[in-house]
This record gives sequence, structure tokens and C-alpha cells, in this order.
Amino acid sequence: MSDHDSSDDLLRDPSLYFNRELSQLDFNFRVLAQAQDGSVPLLERLRYLCISCTNLDEFFEIRAGTLQHAQELGLAAGPDGLVPSATLARIHERAAELVAAQYDCWNTVLRPALGDVGVRVLHRDAWSDAQTDWLRKHFLDDILPVLSPLGLDPAHPFPKILNKSLNIVVVLEGRDAFGRAGHLAIVRAPRSLPRIIQLPEAVSGGPSDFVFLSSVLSAFVDELFPGMLVKGAYQFRVTRNSELLVDEEEVENLALALKDELLGRGYMRAVRLEIAEQCPPDIVQLLLANFELDDSAVYRINGPVNLNRAIQVYDLVKRPDLKFPPFTPRILPGVESMFETIASHDVVLHHPFDSFTPVLELLRQASEDPNVLAIKQTLYRAGKDSQIVEHLIQAARNGKDVTVVVELRARFDEEANLGLADRLQAAGVQVVYGVVGYKTHAKMLLIVRREGKGLCRYVHLGTGNYHSGTARTYTDIGLLTADADIGHDVHLIFQQISGLSPSLELRRMLQSPFTLHSGMLMRIDREARNAQAGLPARIIAKMNALNEPQVIRALYRASQAGVRIDLIVRGACSLRPGVPGVSDNIHVRSVVGRFLEHSRVYWFQNGGDPELLCGSADWLERNLLRRVETGFVIVDPRVARRIYSEVLENYLEDTCNAWELAPDGHYARVQPADGAAPYSAQLKLLSKLCG
Repeated sequence: MSDHDSSDDLLRDPSLYFNRELSQLDFNFRVLAQAQDGSVPLLERLRYLCISCTNLDEFFEIRAGTLQHAQELGLAAGPDGLVPSATLARIHERAAELVAAQYDCWNTVLRPALGDVGVRVLHRDAWSDAQTDWLRKHFLDDILPVLSPLGLDPAHPFPKILNKSLNIVVVLEGRDAFGRAGHLAIVRAPRSLPRIIQLPEAVSGGPSDFVFLSSVLSAFVDELFPGMLVKGAYQFRVTRNSELLVDEEEVENLALALKDELLGRGYMRAVRLEIAEQCPPDIVQLLLANFELDDSAVYRINGPVNLNRAIQVYDLVKRPDLKFPPFTPRILPGVESMFETIASHDVVLHHPFDSFTPVLELLRQASEDPNVLAIKQTLYRAGKDSQIVEHLIQAARNGKDVTVVVELRARFDEEANLGLADRLQAAGVQVVYGVVGYKTHAKMLLIVRREGKGLCRYVHLGTGNYHSGTARTYTDIGLLTADADIGHDVHLIFQQISGLSPSLELRRMLQSPFTLHSGMLMRIDREARNAQAGLPARIIAKMNALNEPQVIRALYRASQAGVRIDLIVRGACSLRPGVPGVSDNIHVRSVVGRFLEHSRVYWFQNGGDPELLCGSADWLERNLLRRVETGFVIVDPRVARRIYSEVLENYLEDTCNAWELAPDGHYARVQPADGAAPYSAQLKLLSKLCG
């Protein structure tokens, strides 16, 4: 069943594809819905609101920025038929709706509700005399000394404005000490200043009163311009394209090239301007002209322009009653002897319900075990103060041969990974930067251990990063195994990444950009053939995003052949389900709950002999064709049954946090059947696995 069959022409109809960028943007409405949900603890609702704001920032920095570049290059339309300029226009329309919903949620729902329970984020007009006096003194003592206001005149042109920095544009009247006529000035808030200020309880009468820095700057900005009249002060923030473009084939040293590129990231092309709602039109036009933006890029804000900074309130307020109940991840039995445990049977870890401790312990024990000869690992995101990194360094100091593939181009972690690479190299670890043109996104750990007269390989493969923090907040699957075939495959993949070996013949694994794409297409087509032959045929797949056109066409063909297909896609989904004669057998749902859904699991009924794979890749074009990724077959039937039950079957039953994608592109909350209680897949796993 070739993707080039003439019958596929109908399946290339742009109406059968949702725009990936708009679909990704719509995911944030589902995140915002958590902030609007009265059944969610109040501070957690604030956290969801802030996440939706931060996600929108990143969307503009990367997705909109990339589209802007594509528009300038005159790139053609995608599978959905939209050219970059049309996509950008729709993005600005939809983003404006999202921003309006975010600030409505903040102003009319969350801020008042927080105030009702003693967590007050105070507007200027609500400050008491005592609070005003304290804030003025705080401004004079701790804020004013680090401010450098800049008056705009021929000698002082418009300053460079850093990406996402907080700024105040001030309208002035009068003359300064040098006789210069005042007109406009820019006050930039240094990054060293906290964006949320907590008022002392002695001043405020309560332990949880807060003020945004932007409010304080606006209130006392006249202190910066003595003898002049402040006619208005308006906060603004500009978002810039943050996608780094390094021509890897033209640079001799990728690390040095990235360091140079990072220096300029904060001042790249502007893509969005957020400005106080009451700012006069002439000031807005001045800012737009400076940032080379048109009116469509303006977002007038009814509140703080950096609303995502309210997340500090979540961290500062010690109110367990306003947060999700704490939980204790389950710790694997036998963790004190990881090699014996893994040698006896494959182990699956379902994070965050299962603790990340076994992975840390495996690496710690390997670093100290005299029989361990070599350790190889990929690091995409490791986080600050990573125990993983400490164990790798200790292993190198203990004489192990340690090789680490550090992905320097992990978005927004580039600087951290450059520092990480330097630190590992200084400890004697061999650091590899991956393959030119292909991000190394695979999650692999390989330990080579002498046992008797031979060598054994112990492997960890995962769907998520080696990051202890995200292991408590993301759902992911990890496999610990001593399977010889998987060990063989992982060894070859590491050899290929660090050396110059040809394409590989793998036994149990699939690999991008070579066999993962074709392997998935083969399995989807196999289900279609089985359905046509009257054999059991079904596909259940869970991933973060789906946009690869060949995979979508293969799913359409399978649906036409009678295969029932259930897709659990957290974010962007370009496939249009429920189209008569094309995708009527395809159902798409998105689950948004306490934990970020991140596991990638693919199950094929295979004529009654089911096959289950996990991996590091979504069904995205970039993951399947332009990255180094892995997919691994779960061989142990016991492990496969557990993953199927917990990750697929369980999430298809969710009627609490699940949304269903309709043929018109809208998502609707899945409702429990009449008389049934809402069912939460995540809560089920918390009650089943955690203490």
C-alpha cells in the first residue's frame, strides 16, 4: 500500500488537514480551561493560567517567529493549504482571543477568588496609606538605584529592548536641568529585580499580599524625573523571534557558533508587542515603527503585561489547602541492587507515579561498581544541579569510560547545555555534540559491565528527558532492560552518533531518520491489510503532537479499510477525524490534567498478536525525518500489558480531563455517561501506584 498510489490524491486535499500552528495555539485554550475550572485547587488554577501565558510566549518566539521567516522566504503552503502569511494572520486573530480570555480569567475570576481566601495581588488604587508608604520607601531604597531611565531625543535614540523584558514608556512635560524639553522616556526594569513584591505582614496585616513590580514602577516613576510632569506611564513588552539559525555545515565549531548566536538572541526580529490598554495611539504607533511591526501584532493588555510572573505567588504562598495534595512516587523494589533486579526481568517505570530514583540509583551504582567498564548517555535537558551529571562525573573520576551525547540545540536550554558540556569535559568525560543537521532527541543510557568471562549491557530507554524535575511533573515511560538485542541496538546507535558508521541493521529498535518513519507506516498499513482480510485490526497511539502527512494519509487509508483508530494527542493535531468515507473510524482526544502528558506509546493489534512500542518521537515531521530518535518494541508481555493498561486503556476511559476533537477542529470536553461519576486517568494512577 504505497503512499504514492493515485488513490492517495484525494487524501491530499487540504481540507483534510488542520494547520499545525493553529492547532498548537488552541492547546493553550485547554490549559486555560484548567484555570477556569472551579474543581481545581485555587493556586493550581493560577499556575495553569501562568502556564498558558508562558506557552503563548514560547509560541510567538518559535512558531510565529519561524513563520515570519518562512513568509519572507516566500515558502509554499503546507498540507493544509495555508501560506505563511495567511497562517500568521489567523494566529494573531486566535491569539487575541486567547489573551482576552487569559486576562478576563485573571481580572474577574482568579484575582478576586484569591483575595477572598487571603491571597491578595493588589492594584494601585487598593493600596492603603501604610502600603503606599512602604512601597515608596522600597522603590527609593531598592529599585530606583538600579534603574537607568533614558530620555528619547536626537542624542538618545530608541534603546534596544530585550526580548520579553518589562519596560515603561513615560510621557513627560517640562524641561530637565540641562534645559532639554521632555517628551518621552523609557524605563527598563533590570532582570535582577523580582517581578512580584511581597509586602511585609506588619505593613499589610496579612502574610500573602503582593504587588507587581510594574505597578510600583508606574506609581513612583515621577521620582526618576524631578521637576518634570509625568503625563502618563505605560508598561509594554516585546516578544522576539528566538529560533537560533546556525548553519552547522558552515561552522567548524558548533559550540562556539551557538555561543555567538545566543549573545544576540534577545534582540532578534520582533513578532509581538504587548502594551497597556490605555496607552495613547500615537505612542503605540511609535513603538510599532521602532519594532517594525504592524497593527496586527499589537496586544492591548488589561493588566500586567507579564502576567506569567504571577507564578511567583504560587511559589511564595505556603497554603497546602490551595494546592494539589502531595503524593509520594512508588519506589521500585530491589533498587538497592539495580543490576541484579534488571538482569532478572525487564522493569517499566511510569513517571511521575513511579519514582525516578531507580534511574539515578542505576547510574550511581554503575559509577562505583568496579565491574562497570563504560557508560554512554544522551542528555537533551538535564536541569540544574542534576544528580545524573554528578554520577557521570564521578564515574569518569573512578576510571570508567564515559561518553555523553549533549544536544547543544535543545531549545531554550542551549546555554545550560554549553555549560554542562564544558563541565563534563573538564571531568574527563568524552562529550559528543551529535550529528550535523539532526538534533539528538533520543533518550538512551547504556552501561557495559563485566560479568564472569563476558560483557553484559544494561540499558535505560525513555520517552522523556533525564531530568528529575520533569520526572515529577510529566507523565513518561522508562524501560530498564538487560535484553541482549536491545543492548546491541543501543550500542550501535551510540557508535553511529559518535562516529561515522553507515546505516544500521537493528534487531529490536527503530531509529530516526532511517527506520522509525517507515516502520510506523508499515505497521499502520499492516493493520489496514489485516482489516481487509477480516483479521483483528486496531491502532491506539499516544503522543504529544501529530502532523506528518504520510502518517496521516496512512491513518486515513487504515480508517477506510475499517481499522478503529484511537489517538491520544496532547497538543497539535493536523489530522481531521470523523470525515465520512475518510476518517470516520478515527477518534482523537487530548488529556490535560495535573501532570503534563508526555509519554509516547504506539499499539497495533497485529491480527491478534499485539505489538507495543514506546519512543522519544511524536508523529511529527521533524521527529520522524530530521532528528535522531528511537522507538523500542516492548518484548516482555507483562510489561506490555501494564503499559497498555495504564497509558492507553486508562486514558481512553477518562471523562474528567479529556477533550474530543470534532471534525470542524473544535475540542469539546468529554462528559461522563448519564449517572456515571467523572473518571480521571491521572487520579486513578495516583491512587493505584502512589502513597
